[in-house]
Formats: sequence, C-alpha cells, structure tokens
Amino acid sequence: MNLSKVLQIILALSASSVVKADRLNEIKIMEGHTVQNDFYSPQPHTYIDPEALPDKFSWGNIEGVSYLTKNLNQHIPQYCGSCWAHGSLSALGDRIKYQKDKAFPQNSAVDVNLSIQFILNCGGDVAGSCYGGSASGTYEFIKQVGYVPFDTCQQYLACSSDSKEGFCAHVDTTCNKMNTCRTCNTFSQYGGECVEIEPFPMTSIDEYGVITSKDVHEIKSEIFSRGPVAANVNANPIIDYDGSIFTDDTASKFTDHVVSIVGWDVDESTNTQYWIIRNSWGEYWGDMGYFYIEVGKNILGIESIITWATPGTFTVANKPCAENGANCSDGNEKIVDHTQVIEEVQARLARL
Repeated sequence: MNLSKVLQIILALSASSVVKADRLNEIKIMEGHTVQNDFYSPQPHTYIDPEALPDKFSWGNIEGVSYLTKNLNQHIPQYCGSCWAHGSLSALGDRIKYQKDKAFPQNSAVDVNLSIQFILNCGGDVAGSCYGGSASGTYEFIKQVGYVPFDTCQQYLACSSDSKEGFCAHVDTTCNKMNTCRTCNTFSQYGGECVEIEPFPMTSIDEYGVITSKDVHEIKSEIFSRGPVAANVNANPIIDYDGSIFTDDTASKFTDHVVSIVGWDVDESTNTQYWIIRNSWGEYWGDMGYFYIEVGKNILGIESIITWATPGTFTVANKPCAENGANCSDGNEKIVDHTQVIEEVQARLARL
C-alpha cells in the first residue's frame, strides 16, 4: 500500500484534531514522517495457517513466563498526549524482553523499558509531541537516528517543546546529548553536576510496518510470531471503562488514541473472543491498566491501524561506569537473526 493511501486511512480514522470539546485527538502524522513501512522479511500471516493459531494467547503467559514490560501512565507528572510513544515503545520493549530471554537467559529477568522522553525531546518532527503523534512515526524516527535509549537515561517528564502544562515551561527539552542520556552525581552545593552519558544502553529497530487490512488472521499472526503491537483505538467510550469486554459495535470507529495489543482470550460464559489490550493510563484504570475488546468487528477501530517493529541491536551488558558517568564504554549487543523466526514460530505452534 502506498504512502498516500496509508495517510488517508489514518487521517480518516482519526477524524478531526479534537474528537470532543474536552479531549484532544492524540494521533497526528508529523510532516517529517514519510515512510510508514520499512521491512523486507516475509510477513507472519503468509506462513501461518489460520487454523493453527490458538483460541487463546498472551505474551503475559508464555509457558508460565510473562514477557510484558511494566505498565505506564502518560498523564503524570502532568497531562501529555503521548499515547503513541507509550503504545509503540511498550510493544517494542516486550519484543526485546522475549529476544533477550532466548539469547541470554541468564540476563532475561530485567525488563527493557525505553525512553519515551527521548522521543519527545528529539523526535518532534517525525514522531510527535505532547499534542499528538503516531506509532509508525516513532519507529521511523528510531530507525533514522539508529537508537532509542533505555529509560534510565532519560526519565519521562510528560513534556515536549510545545507544551506549557504543569512545569513544562521551565523544562529544557532541547534535543542534545544531555537530553539523550544523563546522570547527576550529587547535590550542586556539594560540588555535584549533571553530565551526559555516552555511550549508553540502547536499542535499534530493524524493520517496522503498518497493517491496515483489518484482517484478524494477519494481526494475530504478527502478535503470535513476533510480539505485541501498537494499535489505534477510539478512547472516548472507554474513559469510564468498567473492566468488562467491550462489545458495542455501534460505537464510533474514529480513532484518537494508541494502545498495545498483547494477545487474545475467550470468555467461556459467552464464547466471546477478545483482544487483551494494555493502555497507558496507569494501573488504577481498567483491569490493572488493561482492557478488552471483542475480536473481529473492528470495534472502536481497534483493528484498523496496527503498527509493529522488530528490534535490531540492543544492549545486554555494559562495562561499568563510575557514578559520575566517567569511563563509560560500549557494552555487548545482540543482533536478532530474523531467519530463525519462521522455524521458531512453527516450533511453538507444534507445542500447542
């Protein structure tokens, strides 16, 4: 599908910039985002039989192990419409966690949480800001610059250069080395200072793409084979979500929010299959931060725009630096071999 067609679909499904008077549409295609698809590998739905996929599957329980990274809240310490960065980076972090476990099982217990603030600091022209962005723009930006740091480099502030919410007017979000990875060794009154860290723990992206077919088999195959995905959704009907499976197919499919789908399940009492979806509104909301939408009807537009990325290299070990950031040097990185994906997926299907 060509770029203009993808843009038309995204813009149409996102409707106007403001869906309701009191709610910003957080999906926005930035002028610098020009490549929605950048991949070369065979797509999972081309080598997976629809009948082979299980009725239930979740990256939160793969043979008793969860490969899901931590839940997040985009709305603190002040409001920021960065769902697009949260959904995309959470899904990418999940995928890295699984790849780490396969390649380095002795180092698999540690999550890889990626720096959303770095994207806000440096990716405004391609990815987005607190006033909206896109999952595919996030992935294109990371592919362009070659990395995204771990979040211990740059903690989430919920600020971008165009935001004046809360303390944002007093925060420097300039894209520079200090706002890519930093540390501060002690109070300034004791001679402490904040310094940039380089090199730093990071990951890169090998491939990324957007699924616009609304085809459940294509979406499930991507999730089953390579990990959670980012998904656009109409968030207005779930603001007061009660924890049940959302099944109202008359609700608007115009999307204004980005989340991540981590699997699917079946309600045994109604035989309703539903997507398992992680939001970025904190664990006080929904079912500990998750919600559920019936599969196959594109309810709330959940199947309309699915965005995925595969990790390229990622840091798995480092040469220890001093607390003040001195004497840092490159760590060891793992390059993911995508030629093994098909064989591994077939093996997992055979174990079902």
